[in-house]
Amino acid sequence: MVVPFGLLFGVVATEAGLNLLETMSMTVLVIAGAAQFTALALLQDQAPTIVVILAALTVNLRMAMYSAALVPHLGKTSLRTRAFASYFMIDQTFAVSIKKYERNPHWGPSQKVAYYFGCTAALCPFWYGFSLIGALVGQSIPKEYSLDFAIPICFISLIAPMLRSLPHLIAALVSIVLALLLAWMPYNLWLVIAALFAMMAGAKTELWLAQRSTQS
Repeated sequence: MVVPFGLLFGVVATEAGLNLLETMSMTVLVIAGAAQFTALALLQDQAPTIVVILAALTVNLRMAMYSAALVPHLGKTSLRTRAFASYFMIDQTFAVSIKKYERNPHWGPSQKVAYYFGCTAALCPFWYGFSLIGALVGQSIPKEYSLDFAIPICFISLIAPMLRSLPHLIAALVSIVLALLLAWMPYNLWLVIAALFAMMAGAKTELWLAQRSTQS
């Protein structure tokens, strides 16, 4: 899904008024598709800069949770390795790597690092390359190709297998309900509010389960 995702971003970025340098700078520096699409949508709506930044950061808060989940596996590696790992952390790399680590608890740090960057090498170059292609070809891509299908399908395929516990399900349910109820809000502020409340609900549920297990 990285190919149509990157291609679509390049097209949308040029439609939003970004030139080639601006589009590729955003792609390389941010390297977070969901946050980039969110920022573009808000920029097109003439949203205040602080709202754009806040929304993009909120969308990317999931990376903090990804980082926490990877600490037991990559936390003892060098600072340089962890810095590169944090830069190249994308949803697909995390999802594939964490499942592989759980299935291979005997792996050492070197094996885990090699697998992580192997996943990165198979994904990130396509994100850069097809973002560039999308920015170059722009409007010449036929509309019947419907590249926008890549966004929901990509995140559904990533999220669905990870809904394995009650906190995950509660967080997903809260985010869906609030997103629907608050869709009327300007500047996509519903996205920020739904994400924050979903994370709080998931964390609260996890604490409740932990307390319940200690009491029993």
